[in-house]
Amino acid sequence: MTAPASAAPEIGTAPGAIVLSQLTRVFERAAVPALNAISAVIPGGRITGLVGPDGAGKTTLMRIMAGLLVPTSGSLRVAGLDPVSAGHELRAHVGYMPQKFGLYEDLTVLENLNLYADLRAVIGAERERSFEELLAFTDLARFTRRPAGKLSGGMKQKLGLACVLLGQPGILLLDEPSVGVDPISRRELWRMVTALTVRGLTVVWSTSYLDEAEACAHVMLLNLGDLKYEGAPADLTERLRGRVIQLRGVVHDRREVLARALRTPQVSDGVIQGAALRLVLREADHGPALPDIGAEGATVAEVAPRLEDAFVDLLGGGPGGHSGLAEKMQPVVMEPRLAASVIRAVGLTKQFGEFTATDNVSFTVPQGEIFGLLGPNGAGKSTTFKMLCGLLRPTRGTAEVMGIDLAREASRARQRIGYMAQKFSLYGTLSVLQNLRFFSGVYGLRGGIRASRIDSMIETFGLTPYLNSTTEKLPLGFKQRLALACAMMHEPDVLFLDEPTSGVDPITRREFWTHINGVVHKGVTVMVTTHFMDEAEYCDRIGLVYRGQMIAVGPPDELKAKAATAEAPDPTMEDAFIRLVEQAPVQAAA
Repeated sequence: MTAPASAAPEIGTAPGAIVLSQLTRVFERAAVPALNAISAVIPGGRITGLVGPDGAGKTTLMRIMAGLLVPTSGSLRVAGLDPVSAGHELRAHVGYMPQKFGLYEDLTVLENLNLYADLRAVIGAERERSFEELLAFTDLARFTRRPAGKLSGGMKQKLGLACVLLGQPGILLLDEPSVGVDPISRRELWRMVTALTVRGLTVVWSTSYLDEAEACAHVMLLNLGDLKYEGAPADLTERLRGRVIQLRGVVHDRREVLARALRTPQVSDGVIQGAALRLVLREADHGPALPDIGAEGATVAEVAPRLEDAFVDLLGGGPGGHSGLAEKMQPVVMEPRLAASVIRAVGLTKQFGEFTATDNVSFTVPQGEIFGLLGPNGAGKSTTFKMLCGLLRPTRGTAEVMGIDLAREASRARQRIGYMAQKFSLYGTLSVLQNLRFFSGVYGLRGGIRASRIDSMIETFGLTPYLNSTTEKLPLGFKQRLALACAMMHEPDVLFLDEPTSGVDPITRREFWTHINGVVHKGVTVMVTTHFMDEAEYCDRIGLVYRGQMIAVGPPDELKAKAATAEAPDPTMEDAFIRLVEQAPVQAAA
């Protein structure tokens, strides 16, 4: 696969392709500036990662660089041009792909390309050559007649990239292009963009995936409008050398051990990695006493720091190990017969016409387990997930929750289920408070209990400043907090989470999983889908779905062991995901 030709080299490869000087943007009635006197030089011909927590100012900066917002003060030069005074000229040099890219889902791949070619005045022989080149580059030539709305998440992003490359811009501004994309498509998208930089393009890639940012030549870390770091990722991670450890052989509940560790003054941050715990210490060689956190008998090994470790540490550390949500919950008590198989799938099959989305899938999930359902876009995991929530009726087989057959008594089962949808499913035109009131009523809460639960959720998730805001205007992190609050309003026995942290930053993700770990400790059973492989490490077991079939089931470390090779004896969860999917057709044929 070859990259399309880039624009004139002097645009993409000139030193300091984008120069910011005291750049400031203030929005009316905002408590702090969206961008606060930022000065930086974004080098040409390379990928610069733009990272930061929700509300850091990343999208604001992208929109100013694209000429869609005017700065309040300061100056900016993009390819030597001022986006305000030379906006028309700049558009010929810049391709901008926003978070919600404007593909027309009713139009085919080719019709979308024609529309964007018209907008960028790409005509005649140049249009034909560009289409041929871009369709080959994105591997979409086979799908030109398919409506964009029927493409997988990864294919949509590749079509979006093809559209912004029309006219051969020298600079690409990509705002979180890999959100909601599976690991295989994400790697492919990354390879494509890297190939473009080899040809001289300058790329600014905003991302919430810190492994992506770590692969960038240059990163900018924003927080609350301030530039906290600019430079090579390795220089930032090196600051944590000697401060990152892994606890192996944890005998007790690793979720509870992590919560205790995060509450000690010696620990800045921590996550679950399969059967082990990864901790970031505030000082080298000053970790918590293992008996104090319930990890007696565990072994301690120093491991190399990652950019995500440095990111969280630079912002003051993670949110800690305390969950106000779990603290206020009553323990879930159920009889042993039900506890052994809270969620149960037997021969689960779903067909849409002649297409089989889920094919004879069987598994059980006991009480208090986190079960992860993983798979590439279009593999059938969402279909399987929806049947187990009672949102889709199976063609064949049985889906049960708490012993209730969802095909027969879905409404009764839903009173025991909390559900958080993949796409934010609350009512965007209602206020935060109205959504809380609506969902508490849907779940049958009344009177004083209803008022008490609403107040509790407002306090737990810090929603007070947003109560009268419409949900469609909330920052993404607060949308997810509200969605979880509504799903947990009735203290369900079972919680279904469909890509719950897609697009959120690592600190918000940690806060979210602190709550999940806490409610699981109270006996709640959780099923989760995710494309974020570090998040999959929190699961007790993972079911990997591909082409509608369950191709592997087991704990994260077991799946990683299956994917290990002599060349890669210690694969990451993402490596394991990709390898097991790639091996699946061979296994099926054997």
